[in-house]
Order: sequence, then C-alpha cells, then structure tokens
Amino acid sequence: MTRINPDWEVSVSDVKAMLDSGANFLLLDVRHPEEHAIGRIDGAHLIPLPDLPNRVDEIRELAGDRHVVAHCHHGGRSLNAAAILRQAGMMNCKSMAGGIDAWSVEIDPKIARY
Repeated sequence: MTRINPDWEVSVSDVKAMLDSGANFLLLDVRHPEEHAIGRIDGAHLIPLPDLPNRVDEIRELAGDRHVVAHCHHGGRSLNAAAILRQAGMMNCKSMAGGIDAWSVEIDPKIARY
C-alpha cells in the first residue's frame, strides 16, 4: 500500500467508498485525452493538467461547494492539480494517491494498465 499524505491525498479505496456511497464530490481526471481513452473512472471530468490553470473558473463552477478529488496516471500530476486549485482558493481539493494505475490494481482490474 502506498503511504499517503492525508492533508493532500486520498486513497483509491476511499474514493471507491465515496463513489459507492453516493458522496457528492467532483472527480477530476487531469490526464491527457489519449490516456483517458485507454481507461477511465465513470463520472470523472476530464480536464488535462496543462489546461487546468486556464479552466479554474470552470472547475470552480463544476465543483460548487463540493470536494474535488483529482487523479492522473500515478498521482504526480494530480498533486500538481491540487496545488494549482488550492492556490486559486479551492482548499477542498486532494489527489487520488497512486492514480488510475492503483485504481486498476486495487479496485477495477478491467481498466487497462499502461
């Protein structure tokens, strides 16, 4: 299991539990469209990390007062996304530790690993 920083990250099992319980949060996929085409988590909104700084207002509108969980391939880009969004005043943002790769290993092996 990957060690996570609870101030900045949430585990894939916690995200799965949030989805299963119907928790009201925004799941944000910050990978490239080519990666998203390989495999994705249902309900995630795709906004690639390079586009994120110019789309903060869109994300703020999508999220409203909900928490935001960003994810990428392994967790590095989503940590950057969380930092960008927090710098823009969205303090309720975290990264999914291990990214979609960990999701594939721990939650849904039908999602292709790459």
